Amino acid sequence: MGKRLLIFFLLFVPKHLLSHVGGFFCNIPVPTFLRGLIYRGYCAIFGARAQDAEHPFQHYRTINAWFTRTLKPGLRPVAPDCAVSPVDAAVGAAGTLSGDVMFQAKGRQYTLTALLGDAALAKRMDGGSYATLYLAPKDYHRIHSPLTAGIRKAVYIPGKLWPVNQAAVLHVDNLFAVNERIVVELERPNGGVMAVVAVGATMVGMTRLAFDDLHTNAWKRVVDQRVYAPHKPIQAGDWLGQFEFGSTVILACSKDCAALDALTVGQTVRMGQRLGALV
Repeated sequence: MGKRLLIFFLLFVPKHLLSHVGGFFCNIPVPTFLRGLIYRGYCAIFGARAQDAEHPFQHYRTINAWFTRTLKPGLRPVAPDCAVSPVDAAVGAAGTLSGDVMFQAKGRQYTLTALLGDAALAKRMDGGSYATLYLAPKDYHRIHSPLTAGIRKAVYIPGKLWPVNQAAVLHVDNLFAVNERIVVELERPNGGVMAVVAVGATMVGMTRLAFDDLHTNAWKRVVDQRVYAPHKPIQAGDWLGQFEFGSTVILACSKDCAALDALTVGQTVRMGQRLGALV
């Protein structure tokens, strides 16, 4: 009942404005003498691991800089010759792509076409596999490439900014396909394709790409597509983008790209660990 009331309340909240305001405050410089107190408190509340950060607390001028912190070198080794997790996250759903159907949660479905905003690309994925990866506030917030490939397209799709926590997953229809998102298309040398979908959420100031100025929660909320010719090369584990707070990444891959391993809902994954076999 409480989760339903939360979603009902959020119907009347200006979620884009709230996220812009949150992003503004998170980018205000924090006095040096307060940084340790604030970031240590954040770690205590959410369970983030301060010892994994590349730099000490005083290095991070803003709360957003702390959210998007890098990790100590070598802390996330990238498994060779396979598809790897692009993020630190918990598995929200996973399975085979068949008939354009994806599972959001028990009893709730949505379509890959709606998620990608591209019926031809969705059809290309039929028979492939997918995984939904949820980032909690405690997690490392950078997104990395799940495989070595060429970036052929990135598309910003405007939409809602519902939260992507369990309450929303269970009670908001088509959640991932109605929220703002960026779809990055990766193509392997053999022609296999994978879509990396970075889904925005309430209080995620912006989702940004590392290789382009494209971002979510733009003031001009229209579809913005970037096509790269030639493709931008990227290696497995390379920095792809970041969430300015937590959210969700959805991977969808064609059957001639990679076959994702059987994943269990709730399973924890770490950036760089094997998620599946390359085809």
